[in-house]
Parts: sequence; C-alpha cells; structure tokens
Amino acid sequence: MQNMRLFLFMALSFVTLLLWDAWQKDYAPKTPAPTSDATAIPNAQDIPPTAVNTTELPVGTVASPAGALPPTDGAPKIAAVEPVRSGQRIRVATDVLTLEIDTIGGDVREVTLPRYLDKTGSTEKPFILLSDKQTPYFVAQTGLLSAQGAPDHHATFTAAQTNFSLEAGADILRVPLTWTDANGITVTKTFVLRRGDYTIEVEQKVDNGSAAEWRARQYRQLQRSSHTASSESALIVTYTGGVIYSPEKKYEKIKFDTMKSSDLTRTVVGGWTAMIQHYFVGAWIPEQDETNTFYTKVPAEDRYVIGMVSPDKVVAAGQSAVFSTRLYMGPKAQQVMEKLAPGLELTVDYGWLTVIAKPIFWLMRSIHDAVQNWGWSIILLTLLIKLAFYKLSEASYRSMAHMRRVQPKMAALKERYGDDRQRMSQAMMELYRKEKINPLGGCLPIVVQIPVFIALYWVLLESVELRQAPFMAWITDLSTRDPFYVLPLLMGITMFIQQKLNPPPPDPVQAKVMMALPFVFTLFFAFFPAGLVLYWVANNTLSIAQQYVITRRIEKLHAAPAKS
Repeated sequence: MQNMRLFLFMALSFVTLLLWDAWQKDYAPKTPAPTSDATAIPNAQDIPPTAVNTTELPVGTVASPAGALPPTDGAPKIAAVEPVRSGQRIRVATDVLTLEIDTIGGDVREVTLPRYLDKTGSTEKPFILLSDKQTPYFVAQTGLLSAQGAPDHHATFTAAQTNFSLEAGADILRVPLTWTDANGITVTKTFVLRRGDYTIEVEQKVDNGSAAEWRARQYRQLQRSSHTASSESALIVTYTGGVIYSPEKKYEKIKFDTMKSSDLTRTVVGGWTAMIQHYFVGAWIPEQDETNTFYTKVPAEDRYVIGMVSPDKVVAAGQSAVFSTRLYMGPKAQQVMEKLAPGLELTVDYGWLTVIAKPIFWLMRSIHDAVQNWGWSIILLTLLIKLAFYKLSEASYRSMAHMRRVQPKMAALKERYGDDRQRMSQAMMELYRKEKINPLGGCLPIVVQIPVFIALYWVLLESVELRQAPFMAWITDLSTRDPFYVLPLLMGITMFIQQKLNPPPPDPVQAKVMMALPFVFTLFFAFFPAGLVLYWVANNTLSIAQQYVITRRIEKLHAAPAKS
C-alpha cells in the first residue's frame, strides 16, 4: 500500500509540473517581438576558415572600413543585419502544399497545409507552418555565395508568372525563378513539387556565360522566432527549436538559448538541419554524400537561424552546374520521414524512451490499419499492454489483496500498541511473516511498467495521426480536451473504484488525502488531450476488472477453511 501511495503522489507531482510549465508558457511575461524583420546570411566571416576562402565578400554584407574582412579565430561571427525586403509573391499550390515564394531571394515565405486544419471543424483555415506575417516568424532561405557575385537571399529574381498550380492528372510541378548578372552568370532557381509530397526539391542551375571560371557555395537555412505556436491543448508542452542530425552524433537538439549563447559550426557528411514544433517540422536535407558546414546564428533579437553551407563548386567558362537540395515542410509522419533521410523520423521526439515508444507506435498504427479508428486503436493497444503485463500486475494485485485481507488484524495491532512505533513495526513484520505476505510484493511490477506507461504517454502526445482524429460521438479530436468532460469524469470514477479495492491506509489523514486524489486528478485531466484520458480510462477499467477478480479469489480461498 505504501508503494501505491508513493506511485500516486509521483503521478500527482508529474501532473502538477505539467500544469505549471503550461501556465508559464501561456501567461508568464514574454520578450516583446521586434518591430522590424531581420535577416542573416552566412557571410565569409560567418564560416570557419576550413569552409571558406576568407578573401571573399558576398553580396549584401558590410565590409570593414579598410575593405578587408576582420581576423578569423575559427568561430563564426554574427552577420550584418538588414530589414527583410519583399518583392513579388509567387503563389504555388499542390494537393498538400500551398506556398508563397518571394522574388527577393527566392525565399519560401509562407507554407500552408490544406490537409491539416488550424482548428477542428474549420474548412476555411488550413494550418500555416511558415509565415513572415504572423507569430511565430518562420521562413526558409537558400542562396549562393561567391566573391565573383552570386544570388543570395537578398538578390532579386524574376518569374514568368505569379501563380502556379498542379494540374489535374499531373504529378509534378516546376516553379523556375531566374537571376542574371552583368558578367553573363545566370542562375535558375527551380522549386520542384510532386503530388501528395511534402518534400520540395530546390535546384539552383548555374550557366556560366562569362569568359572565366566561376566558383560558389550553396547555403540553405531556416529562420524562426522563438515564439511557440498556439498549442492544441493547454497542457501540451513539447519541444520547439532547432535540431540537427549527423552520422557521428545522431539526433541533437539545438535550443534557442544555446544558439544565443554560442554559434554552432560543424562539418558533417550527410545529415540534415531542422526547426521543429509540436506535430510539424521544417527540414533542409542535403545529398547524403555531400559535405556541409552546419551553423547557427542569432542575427537579431528573437531571430534564430540554423542552416548549412557547402564547399566551393567550380563552373568552367561556358559550362553549367546544378546545386541541389531538398526541403521538407509538413507533418511529423514517421513512415514518410524515415524514407527521406536517416534519423529524420526522430523529430517525433519520444526522448530517452524512444526504444520503447517506437514499437508501441508501430503496434498502435498496425491496430489502426485494421480498425480504422484511432480511439479504438488506443483501447485495443491498452488491452494488449495489460495482457503483456498480466503476470506482473497479478503479483501486485495479489499483494494488495493479502494486505486488504489482514487489514482488520493491522487495525487491532494499532489499537493495541498505540503510538509505540517500534513495537508496532515489530508486530507488523511478525504478522507479515505469519501470513506469508511480502509488503514489497507490489513494488517491482509497478516499477517495471512505469517506463512503458511513460513511453505510451509520449506516443499519444507526439503522434500527428491523433491530431483532429475523431473517436466517436462528441469526441471529434483526440489531441484536444473532451469538450463535455465525460472522459475525465469517467477517469475519476474509475480511479475512485480502484482506491476502494485497495486496503485503506491506517493513518486517517493519509486516508483522506488518498480519497481526495481522484477528484484532484479529475480536475487535472479535464484539460488533457482526449486520447490520453481515453487511455487512462481504458487502463483503469481493465485494472479494476483484474484486481476485482484476484481480490475475490483470494478472499474466497482464505474464507473456505473457516466455513468447514
């Protein structure tokens, strides 16, 4: 019983922590947003000497008074900050993506996802993932860097038209933008989109019409403010910020505070860089055999940049070359992302319990493939987990049943020894020995199951598949709270019944606290996503059934000799 009380108090502390963190995110004072947009570019002084020719000074930077670059100490420097300019907006639409590309720099300034609505039931407001017009500020930028002049994300491109859409029956859409300089260098930046695909291929084709060879590096970066997008639930607290992946160090979070305190500079073969938030991700994915320098910068207040820059590529006079990369802008769909690049599916962040959470998600998805309802998938998954831990749970419930059976004898001991704690403890240990009861018998089963329950919690919290997924009747979105609080009430009722099946604490104060917990948890769970509460209701209901059967079986077993 002591173990069960400890477990319940730990759970209460965990829920309280979630509430406090959510309150801080919603109501704590925030840094005011800047009044003007800012931009950054990986200039020659921003990249370490191993990745750049330090005599280069690309377009859009500010040189020192002597016209030379400042000394380089191996650490990246902050670039000059300029207001973001805006040119024509090129609107691009496929069946799964709607983009706005600016002719200044060829930046992707807005991305909306027509298949993911901003609010349940809304048919007119698709979810906006990227935007330079609202909070959070979030854009994707690409460009070329060359001492001979190249189009960075300050350059002005031209486009043949301002609207592109994927035609019926077509599977591919190409959106070309062109830049030309006076020396005969022409760069055609083409965005390639495909039906049903959230991945955008970006090709920068260079035609060298000059009389000399031309060399440049390709960079791509994501620029974002630290503001967190509005959550689907008041108690959902998930990571928002930068992440990178490299074959050597695997998945790493690069928090906004980390970017502010120091700039990242790392040479990586393959990998990817990304900005993630709850359910959605924006990621630049290079060719996996390409070497890039990954970097971060903070060019202005509340502007954070994460990106990569390639080594020089030489284009001979009269020749052409193509710089290529991919941009993923969409949901954290594991089946899709694991095919795009190694480790990209890890943006569905299960933390240190990933090794347990991934099989759980696979099982839940497999069940969904059969029943076609995520609510029933959660219930059936809970049933399978309960069956897997049946023997462990049985040991725990047997221990509780035996403790419940000897409760009258324990009450008699308390009455006999009163406040003499030493003699009371000795008498209780003797009672346990005589009745063959292990007071710690219920501890190990609970401890073993806790990692699985926590992993399942993160699976239900992180799975975009549950976002706006209906269950039945009034529950139209498993990722938001139950609008009529039916599931939280059921959870409180099942928790109350469970406590009635357990032996009451001998201390009256403890007994009152334990009886109050179902009401406290009901209040907390009223704001939890319906999918999580559904899991707890299903788990509690199955636990009640199992505990009731075991308790009655043990009571009958020990009552049989008395009747004879």
